[in-house]
Amino acid sequence: MTPIVQSVTNLLSLATVFGDALAIFLFLIVMTPLGDRGWGKRIADFFGRYAILFSAAIALGGVIGSLFYSEFAHFAPCELCWIERGFLYTDAVIFIVALIARKWEKVRLYGNFVKRSTLLLSCLGLIVSAYHSYLQFGGSALFNCSVTGVSCEYVYFMDYGYVTIPMMAFTAFALVILFMTLHKKDSGV
Repeated sequence: MTPIVQSVTNLLSLATVFGDALAIFLFLIVMTPLGDRGWGKRIADFFGRYAILFSAAIALGGVIGSLFYSEFAHFAPCELCWIERGFLYTDAVIFIVALIARKWEKVRLYGNFVKRSTLLLSCLGLIVSAYHSYLQFGGSALFNCSVTGVSCEYVYFMDYGYVTIPMMAFTAFALVILFMTLHKKDSGV
């Protein structure tokens, strides 16, 4: 790995670790009574109010990161990587359009579409990235990933004992799901 690729990988891996910590924290707020009152409710309200903005940042960061790894670092994406990209790139487009549309108050009209479609895409992406991570950690394949291209089991790097490219995607999808679960329909952002 070149020094720039190693530096970007270190930064993205650290961001993934912090993203995982945030995802666990938000999961506890969503699934327990913590989000019903006091500081938990204030945190849930904050992330709910800015859910589209945070989700757009996560999705756009994932798009930039995946393009960096394939175009600059020359990491060849496998078939599962392409599927994960399809879900993440579509999420990014929907969120960016929603952010642009908020200027014209159109996001309120399409708020349910944004929430439902991105939740569906992110849930599917989460399943694919979980399976991809399972393969990279030594699980047995349910189907052949690729005969001619790079294997889905190939690990380009592993930081902090668990952070790989599919785990970065898993974290991104999990955060988008949690943000959109907390999303308030009338927030407009």
